[in-house]
Amino acid sequence: MTSHGIKDRVAIVGMGCTRFAEHWDSSTSDLVVDAAGQAFESAGITKSEVDAFWLGTMNSGFSGMTLSSALKLDYKPVTRVENFCATGSEAFRNACYAVASGAYDIVMALGVEKLKDSGYSGLTRANPPSDGTSTTLTAPARFSMLAPAYSAKYGVPREAFKQAMTRVAWKNHANGARNPRAQYRAVVPEEKITAAPRVAGDLGVFDCSGVSDGAAAALIVRAEDAYKYTDNPLFVKALAFAAGPGTGPIDPDYDYTTFEEVVRSAQDAYKQAGIEDPLAELMMAEVHDCFTPTELVLMEDLGFSQRGQVCGDTMAGRYTLSGELPVNPDGGLKSFGHPIGASGLRMLFECWLQLRGEAPEDRQIKPKGRRYGLTQNLGGSPGDCVSFVAIVGAERG
Repeated sequence: MTSHGIKDRVAIVGMGCTRFAEHWDSSTSDLVVDAAGQAFESAGITKSEVDAFWLGTMNSGFSGMTLSSALKLDYKPVTRVENFCATGSEAFRNACYAVASGAYDIVMALGVEKLKDSGYSGLTRANPPSDGTSTTLTAPARFSMLAPAYSAKYGVPREAFKQAMTRVAWKNHANGARNPRAQYRAVVPEEKITAAPRVAGDLGVFDCSGVSDGAAAALIVRAEDAYKYTDNPLFVKALAFAAGPGTGPIDPDYDYTTFEEVVRSAQDAYKQAGIEDPLAELMMAEVHDCFTPTELVLMEDLGFSQRGQVCGDTMAGRYTLSGELPVNPDGGLKSFGHPIGASGLRMLFECWLQLRGEAPEDRQIKPKGRRYGLTQNLGGSPGDCVSFVAIVGAERG
């Protein structure tokens, strides 16, 4: 996989993020206006100064009109994109490329989703016709396969893996409890997590991410212009995206212990950013913890843990706020919530706070001489997904 990248050619100069919650009293347009308004204010930019917009949403609107009508734009180009749960990341990626190409000076990427308006708990959408080989299992059922597969491959006792899953849920809820924008803001004892009703396989209620409404936005400019708008921009070091062939569910060699799409996109991102040892060079990481076993597998796919070692690393506290590499310091999908189109940009919003030293004191990460933040966002299911990895830093060069 080869890409030249746009390292240090574009910068984020403003961001906004709503609270992720059950926003029964807010519309999609309300959330768009809230997130965009925060971003405009943080950069001192008005909407009239923005040349073009990229909107990410999966189910909450068709065409760029979803954004342009909400913001009452004066005939600006708005591109609507969708890429499963990586939809917000896709909006950001395309917006960055537009600035790097020289086509525009200032652009906005915004992701939004109103899942609760459907009246159902969970993601509802109409699946396109298929040839009959696609899985008909629910998302929890598909991701639950990770746990027994991992245990079998690496000889990890089932109870030990479940304990690591519980620790992931406990960690992310503890982080979310410190975050005023998170959907769930309570520390959940490990014994309560363990005793929760089962959803699928070994997945309990607390092993599944929240269903929520929310929006997040970023303003992007050329790197050389960044300090016109803020004293503390974030510079984009890497943007990597990989779409798999989708053969996992029918491939007898796929063992449900890895996401090859994540491996490939991470390798590409590290090469673009010039990172040789992510565990030693990253200050923080936001990863796609749609289910607790997903986060565990991702720690190995991203190179944070050696193969077969993630349970021990997790139980030892490597990924806590005070650990060697804090993962999901804002609570992750698990606690912050997961409005599909907004999650990728929400992850970048946490990098925006942490790398600028603006996170709440009780969850502000100490840099320890490290300069980078990573976000990893996937969409689909094991063996049949897309993956995005971004790396940003507070310094250029």
